[in-house]
Amino acid sequence: MLRSRRSTIIVGMAAGLLWAIVLVGGPQWAGLPYLPATLALPGAFLAPGLVLALMIGRLAQRRFFDDAIIDGQPFAPGSAADIDQRVLVNSVEQLVLALAIWPFAAMTLGGAVTIALGLGFALMRLLFWLGYHLSPPLRALGFAGTFYPSVLAGLWSLVAWLV
Repeated sequence: MLRSRRSTIIVGMAAGLLWAIVLVGGPQWAGLPYLPATLALPGAFLAPGLVLALMIGRLAQRRFFDDAIIDGQPFAPGSAADIDQRVLVNSVEQLVLALAIWPFAAMTLGGAVTIALGLGFALMRLLFWLGYHLSPPLRALGFAGTFYPSVLAGLWSLVAWLV
């Protein structure tokens, strides 16, 4: 059973790494025109912000319709609300990482890369959320699909800046 879970996680992480390479390299390889960071960054963070709003709204809806948690009580461990809370916390952590890296990436690699990062972030966070509810090992793709692109964009932009 654990071997099967680990295999699922490894496949998800490998797919997330491939996703990162396409997401960061794709706009550059496609020869998209350079988009200034000042124009791209607000757009890049719009989709991730909307996904966070959806997550926050879902938790608020759960509290409103559940007498056991309406007054701010802790969620029952392993409950759907607990999973949603963990997804939200991890998504905020990932977004803070993005806020630390994407502006530099936008300045060095171009704004098209950060627009792609933002859209990819939103998609992968939704997959993370869905995967967590279906089976926790399935969240690996969504996790890797948001973590690896930010890290790769940071490393790629650092190399581009140094060269």
